[in-house]
Amino acid sequence: MLRAAWYVDETEDIDFGELHLFIGPDFVLTVRHGAQPDLSPVRRRMESNPDLLRLGPEAVLYAILDRVVDGYGPVVAGLANDIDEIETEMFRGDTQVSRRIYELSREVVEFQRATRPLLGVVRSLAAGFSKYRTDEELQRYLRDVEDHVINTVEQIDEFRNLLRDILTVNATLVAQQQNEEMKALSELSVQQNDEVKKISGWAAILFAPTLVGTVYGMNFEFMPELQWRYGYFMALGLMLTVNVVLYILFRRRNWI
Repeated sequence: MLRAAWYVDETEDIDFGELHLFIGPDFVLTVRHGAQPDLSPVRRRMESNPDLLRLGPEAVLYAILDRVVDGYGPVVAGLANDIDEIETEMFRGDTQVSRRIYELSREVVEFQRATRPLLGVVRSLAAGFSKYRTDEELQRYLRDVEDHVINTVEQIDEFRNLLRDILTVNATLVAQQQNEEMKALSELSVQQNDEVKKISGWAAILFAPTLVGTVYGMNFEFMPELQWRYGYFMALGLMLTVNVVLYILFRRRNWI
């Protein structure tokens, strides 16, 4: 079984298709699940190259493998472009980048599962070159396919490691941003507390004269100091004294 893959630009996803091959001494039967891969180019290629077709079912197998592996190239290019965009978004502070990293990581893992088994298939074919007396030219073609598969697998492994590193860096950046926000909130809270202290201190200073004035402004007939000659000056002095004492206390506590 082979798994074809193609990159969908609109959704930035990878779609997959299955291709089952049955090979006999003089026939190749393919069963495809999904719209891809399109094998009509393989048929045209074989019909236009009688020398290659003359090599038998193994040549047809090579052409199909080559078609599937060639389809991996645009997928690798699309993933590389997505990773570049993610790196840019991450350092811009985009809040949605974490979700995109997870989604792309899932696509890379799925692509890795599709390509790794193919490497084993190609190597098994290479191991049977001597046993089945495979044509030297066809051996060269199959080795070329093997090189492409190895290159694709290595690039996918690199993408997966890179995405893991990007996720770690992004988590660090998010933590730093959160720490900075918490620090800013703490500084704002301290500043607000200082303002509240100042307001409370001045409110207490202004309230003291009001309290004294309110007491001596009551209209009771029998009240101390109402008929005293120096009662007015005593009230003013009391107000001043209370204000000075409160001011000194608040000043020492850095409330004002």
